[in-house]
Amino acid sequence: MAGYRVRRRPPVGEVADIVPTAERHNHGIVERLEQTIGDSSGRPSRPYRFVDTLAAMERRGSITAGMRQAGEDFRDRFAIAQLDPLRAFDTSRLRIGSGAGFRSGNEPGSRIENAREAVWHAILAVGGLGSAGGSCVWHVLGWQRSLKEWALEQGWRGRRVSQEAASGILIASLGALEAHFARSRNC
Repeated sequence: MAGYRVRRRPPVGEVADIVPTAERHNHGIVERLEQTIGDSSGRPSRPYRFVDTLAAMERRGSITAGMRQAGEDFRDRFAIAQLDPLRAFDTSRLRIGSGAGFRSGNEPGSRIENAREAVWHAILAVGGLGSAGGSCVWHVLGWQRSLKEWALEQGWRGRRVSQEAASGILIASLGALEAHFARSRNC
């Protein structure tokens, strides 16, 4: 039995530390959560998470907590509005009939439409889709592309943007989003 190694399993109660793969680290910063959360079975765990653009900018001090929250609010509304470019068909929701009957305000159709309207107003608050801020917010916050990808590949009106300029555009847009969401809460 030369060359044969027996792997020892960790005893019950001892958990082997599972770390993200090298390939996962190629896609950005990954860190372990500071506090424990419940996993799908309700057991306490400390998983790894991706550090997104907003979290990194807040840590560096280039944006405030309010600006980060405004960006996350926009991202959440964008996801509810289902405006991402590619998604699979949701087979869990059955389509029953095609009539335009009465819908209550809590049905998925109304919720999606309300989110789309909120996204549209937020885009207008940063200058519209044709502006640098609107394009940056749509691609970086909505589609969750990296700021570098947006600057080099998409840019604004087909023109490349330097990373420094892209960062400034995102910071200004987050400030406008923060003011917009503050106004809409007060109305």
